[in-house]
Amino acid sequence: MIGTKRFCLLHWLILFCGVVMAHAQMTPQKTAANEWIKQNEAKAKEVNQRIWNLAELGLAEHQSSQALMDWLEANGFAIERGVADMPTAFIASFGSGHPIIGILAEYDALPGLSQKASPVREEREGSANGHACGHSIFGTASTTAAIAARQALASHGLKGTVRLYGTPAEETGIGKIYMAKAGVFNDCDAVLHWHAGDRTRSSYGTTKALVSLKYTFRGLAAHASRSPHEGKSALDAVELMNVGANFLREHLPEDSRMHYVITDGGGQPNVVPPAAQVWYYLRADKHSDVEYMFQRLTDIAKGAALMTATTVDWHVDSDTHEILPNLPLSQLIHKNLELIGPPKFTEEEKSFARKTQEPLKGPFKYALAEIIEPLPNEPEKGKASTDVGDVSWMVPTGGLTAASYTFGAPGHSWQIVACTGTTIGEKGMLVAARALAYSALDLLTTPEWLKKAKADFEQRKAGYDFISLIPAGQKAPAKIK
Repeated sequence: MIGTKRFCLLHWLILFCGVVMAHAQMTPQKTAANEWIKQNEAKAKEVNQRIWNLAELGLAEHQSSQALMDWLEANGFAIERGVADMPTAFIASFGSGHPIIGILAEYDALPGLSQKASPVREEREGSANGHACGHSIFGTASTTAAIAARQALASHGLKGTVRLYGTPAEETGIGKIYMAKAGVFNDCDAVLHWHAGDRTRSSYGTTKALVSLKYTFRGLAAHASRSPHEGKSALDAVELMNVGANFLREHLPEDSRMHYVITDGGGQPNVVPPAAQVWYYLRADKHSDVEYMFQRLTDIAKGAALMTATTVDWHVDSDTHEILPNLPLSQLIHKNLELIGPPKFTEEEKSFARKTQEPLKGPFKYALAEIIEPLPNEPEKGKASTDVGDVSWMVPTGGLTAASYTFGAPGHSWQIVACTGTTIGEKGMLVAARALAYSALDLLTTPEWLKKAKADFEQRKAGYDFISLIPAGQKAPAKIK
């Protein structure tokens, strides 16, 4: 985002200083964290299985969030529930004073992706949902890491605070957005996160900004055969809007994305629909481009209303910024991943993964990845979006992925659901837990890491005007519609 010579010089100075700093070492604090994780692997797997089987959707993760809170509370964490007016959002804290290191946890599933822990497509009875983004192992690994870091903090008399942020509804970009608006990250010194992936790597990159919004048209009902001339079709307005949006695609930056679903198209065909609604996601590499798309799309909606003699209003549910990368935190996480090593899989697990690859387009380099990917020289541009983005503009933020499912599996697929319900996903989960715990402990014990992370953070966001399309004072929705 910053293209000046000054920034390039800073980038290479940070890179050089990161190399000069000693490679990550197995300190007594990390040894304590590692021993706790070893002793509690069975508990972590049990928690993952519970959340995986519950497969609760965003803002309805009542039992899933409770499972994590119960485990944290049993290990000495103070729990704040219902954060930012969201019943399934929470903050678990241990320790006091600075540095304050936050770890993010997610636990929402996706609709329509029910799947057994099977290498073939097979829906699981009793659930229409599935953890097709790996959030069951995400929340579990983050919680494992926080408790492991707490054990080291307490046993070695370290100063500082470990916080586990339970963040709901990531799939619709809601949880962290409204938590950030409530200011819960403002006093953090650094935040760490991870995600299930098909490879193990420190995440030195950015994502797409995204706005989620709904347009609601209102017209006039009438008998569709006897008196259609007396009706004003809200569905016609939605369809005309979508036509206009599809023509707009040609005139947007190439990195832009628009997706929509009609959430309300009327009741039945013999009634002119008096109300209709369409739900849009708008994405781009830069938030400023999303702002432009929002303005253009809203003009199209107004035009559709004029053409159909209807009215239109709109509601922004969520507005997510692109992730602001942080080189020092990425370097730190990479060093700890090298210390820990990637997940190692059995032939049985690889056979399971190969079976899940059969419906996909190959060829595939691996069945399951067993290497640590190198740290890129420049931030990579991701195609997905996450509400971690807004957190990263508030506080220095670093992340990673750990190989937890079939290599080459598409995001939000049944293959991911299947793998995260098995030992494949749980092996990645435990690597991630160690990487988060070790990195948190380095930040608690080595002020130089935090100093470099904060310098990088301030340089990258300098001159950026942070704009949210969510109206001031708006609260998170009570549920996802």
